[in-house]
Amino acid sequence: MTQSVVVQVGQCGNQVGCRFWDLALREHAHVNKTGVYDEALSSFFRNVDSSGHILTFLNPQAVLVDMEEGVVNEILQGPLREVFDSTQLLTDVSGSGNNWAVGHMTYGSAYREQIVDKLRKAAEHCDCLQCFFLIHSMGGGTGSGLGTRVLSLLEEEFPDVCRIVTSVYPSAEDDVITSPYNSVLAMNELTEYANCVIPVENQSLVDIVNKIKHMSDGGMAGPVIKKDSTIISGRGGTSGMEKPFDAMNNIVANLLLNITSSARFEGSLNMDLNEIAMNLVPFPRLHYLMPSLTPLYTLADVNVPTRRLDQMFSDAFSKDHQLIRADPKHSLYLACALIVRGNVQVSDLRRNIERLRPSLPFVSWNQEGWKTGLCSVPPVGHSHSLLALANNTCVKSRFIDLRERFTRLYRKKAHLHHYLDVEGMEQSFFSEAVTSLSSLIEEYNQLDATKNKVIHDAPRLSIAT
Repeated sequence: MTQSVVVQVGQCGNQVGCRFWDLALREHAHVNKTGVYDEALSSFFRNVDSSGHILTFLNPQAVLVDMEEGVVNEILQGPLREVFDSTQLLTDVSGSGNNWAVGHMTYGSAYREQIVDKLRKAAEHCDCLQCFFLIHSMGGGTGSGLGTRVLSLLEEEFPDVCRIVTSVYPSAEDDVITSPYNSVLAMNELTEYANCVIPVENQSLVDIVNKIKHMSDGGMAGPVIKKDSTIISGRGGTSGMEKPFDAMNNIVANLLLNITSSARFEGSLNMDLNEIAMNLVPFPRLHYLMPSLTPLYTLADVNVPTRRLDQMFSDAFSKDHQLIRADPKHSLYLACALIVRGNVQVSDLRRNIERLRPSLPFVSWNQEGWKTGLCSVPPVGHSHSLLALANNTCVKSRFIDLRERFTRLYRKKAHLHHYLDVEGMEQSFFSEAVTSLSSLIEEYNQLDATKNKVIHDAPRLSIAT
């Protein structure tokens, strides 16, 4: 059995990570009625006793990093306080002041050895380390700056271990005025050091939560967050009170639950985590995978009719279910993965792919660019669920918007001195980052230009077996 380590950096990263561990424990408790440490648990948790014994101390394979103490302290005072120990934690008190340079340069240098030490210790607990999951935000200072410094350290220390990053992007109306700087500087690092990036956008999360609330108020469906569920508080712990970001954190945590489901549970068509990058990333820099989730609400019935099951597949390609604001059906697919959980048959997968295929434009050299996974264990409270990960050129629209917001600030040199006053930070970092982003956009543009062209004898992606 392979293992993975989750690295959560900054306030957002730790809030989402906290919710992921809470829900993961619920899933395993729902399936594992005996309380015995088994292979499924060993993929993301370790136990002080050997396999086959009753659980005494279950410890997530995680490293928690933040340059403020509030979020981590609340986690340690909440219901999850028993599962983490001090060797997994790294905090400071001052914060990064919403400044990428402070997080990346100042704290990245000051805490480099401690971060590497904690990563190594986490890796040593794994018999067969397969993947690092990094969770962070792009708009603030610690998540964007220190988060991407941690990413580069992972590449340096563990070059052969897959690095999957979940990045939460700020909305255009973000209250951090320098968030475009932080995001563009961070993207330069993500493009360079990640194997896969799963971008999530705050505004999309807000839109989805509002849609769910509207459906719930209209009596059409239940809420994403059940009344008896433990919820993340706005500060990152857990409480019985719902706060503004609770539902948004819940959606991102469910994304992580679905992507890791095949590693945590059995299924008739399990997908190895390494296969995500291997099958969905034909070009190294174009590794941004758009996520969509369905259902966005609780299905009360267990035996879902075929029509509703088919609707779930259709919803996954609707813009209303995307976790970034984009419409993939009108852009070009390089590849697409479907990760299905619950009582769904391989024939259901095949039927729906064949049904949807004519409406989804794929690059000419990868018309069969589908990767599928079936996990037999559904999320708690659901009969089934579907996560789609699409390598699609429509992601460039968000990058173009980000570049425009960056340029509006940079043209005026607004707030630049806050960054240049940080030791080790140079103005060339800004120009290099926006050049990298422009190059990335152009690579997507070049692929888009082939959308309506037939390419004869085009080389196909070759995957070693």
